Amino acid sequence: MIAIYSAICAILTAGYLLLVAYLIKGWVSLKRPQLKTGDFSTRVTIMIAARNEAERIHLTIEDILAQDYPKELTEVIIVDDHSTDNTAEIIASYADRGVKLLQLNEAKPLNSYKKKAIAKAISISTGELMVATDADCRMGTKWLSSVVGYFEAEQPVMISSPVIFFEEKTLFERMQTLEFSFLIGIGASFIGNKRASTCNGANLAYRKDVFYEVGGFSGIDELASGDDELLLQKVAERFPGKIGFLNVRDAIVYTHAKYTLKAFLQQRRRWASKSTKYKDKKVIAVAIFMWLFNMTMLVNILLGIFNATFFKVFLIQFALKFLIEVVFLYLICSFFRRLKLLQLLIIVAPLHMIYLAYLGLMGTTKKYYWKGRMVK
Repeated sequence: MIAIYSAICAILTAGYLLLVAYLIKGWVSLKRPQLKTGDFSTRVTIMIAARNEAERIHLTIEDILAQDYPKELTEVIIVDDHSTDNTAEIIASYADRGVKLLQLNEAKPLNSYKKKAIAKAISISTGELMVATDADCRMGTKWLSSVVGYFEAEQPVMISSPVIFFEEKTLFERMQTLEFSFLIGIGASFIGNKRASTCNGANLAYRKDVFYEVGGFSGIDELASGDDELLLQKVAERFPGKIGFLNVRDAIVYTHAKYTLKAFLQQRRRWASKSTKYKDKKVIAVAIFMWLFNMTMLVNILLGIFNATFFKVFLIQFALKFLIEVVFLYLICSFFRRLKLLQLLIIVAPLHMIYLAYLGLMGTTKKYYWKGRMVK
């Protein structure tokens, strides 16, 4: 029995090493994209779904209005999702600068208010390219021109662009930034390997006609989350090889880590909940594989209390995992110019095992809190 279990541990460890090597290959395979730098012709609609974002939304709007992309080709639509603070009033104050406020007024409770907000914004938009971000994000002045420059030069139907946390004040927030960089790297690497699977809705662009051609959010609208990854997978199935990752620093969108452990776990449970609807079942298989690998390490720690051999197996697993993740994260953190974050891997790596075990057990539970609502 011990021999069988040891063989399973060996197979899972080897598989994990191959998986991360695959991610490294995908990241390296991402070519420096061609960008058109002037004489733009694409009309763009920037969409934001906002709920109770009064604290920061003015900063996001100011960043959007400061973009160097032609103003006559830019439309900004912000949908207020039943905010209970003065978010709508702040948005409305920018009406004279071209910002359009659309307010949700649903008679019946919904589970996916954000998808409803985005779909409504698209329905009244005049743009050819829909560019989605969030109400608490920041971006440089060349963000939009970088996205459109890539779109016009290489003609992808969907563009996933980088997102990173910034302005961290605590060790916990910096640890989240490292872990989040890993997630962004995974999405980029899969695209680099010609298999789009994950992305982040804080920095996502797609053609309006493509949104309607794949049926919009139909089939995935019962989930509160998934306006990004589930839509990407629908597009990837219909337009294989036509999704790009914009690995350009000017295209980075900046947002904030969660301040508390409770908020962090709620967010990750929300992200994990959409995995049951992934169209690419190989991605689900990869997630299950990663969970099993991390579970064996936890099990080996426990068994090591009774038999030192198991603890030695854990040490080998952990050392190999740590080393190959350093290589992958070095590439990602170099892109973001956050190499100092690598120092935190020695703390994040062991905690990551517990975190993944939690997500595997709790991530697909039906209900969780999001924006002050109980959703599923």
